Amino acid sequence: MGLGKTWVVVLIKDFDSAKERLRPALGSKSRRALARRNAQLAVTAAAAGDHVLAVAGSEEVAEMAAAWGASVLLEPREEGQNTAAERGIASARAAGAEAVLLLSSDLPLVTADAVRRLLQVAGRLTSPVVVAVPAIGRGGTNALYLRPADTIGMHFGEESLVKFRDDAEARGVKFAVHHSDAIALDLDEPSDLERLSRAV
Repeated sequence: MGLGKTWVVVLIKDFDSAKERLRPALGSKSRRALARRNAQLAVTAAAAGDHVLAVAGSEEVAEMAAAWGASVLLEPREEGQNTAAERGIASARAAGAEAVLLLSSDLPLVTADAVRRLLQVAGRLTSPVVVAVPAIGRGGTNALYLRPADTIGMHFGEESLVKFRDDAEARGVKFAVHHSDAIALDLDEPSDLERLSRAV
């Protein structure tokens, strides 16, 4: 894969505002450390693509992501995951990206091999195409491959997998689901910490 073809865009919230729903199980320092660790894992795994862009929710995140080897887009303010994704897609397209993989920074088991397998599967499909990796429970989406990059709108949040599928089908775009144990687990609630402890 040549530079500029497939960009992996990692969406990273400010570490201080991340993981609020884990408050019952973790203190603020632990939540912050967890968010930082997971973000570094995601940026490292994203290197399986042609180019890594981190959409950063704070200057601290931007500095960290740059140190980890990513190009950085610093958000003027945090306005949610969908706005962050739209900003990342626009930046990637402006730089000539043919495809974009949007990757959560909240995946404690993510690896470069898992991202590489996803890109290989997606790369065999004919454009226009959307490939989604579902999260465990809650109907969420932890990774979303788009070719071309502006194929559908952004619908991250509750039941996003169905919303992405419906949007693709309404536009006549092929929609595929890719299952990945390494990408499926995100850390949103205390029960997810229990799943993580069983997985490692």
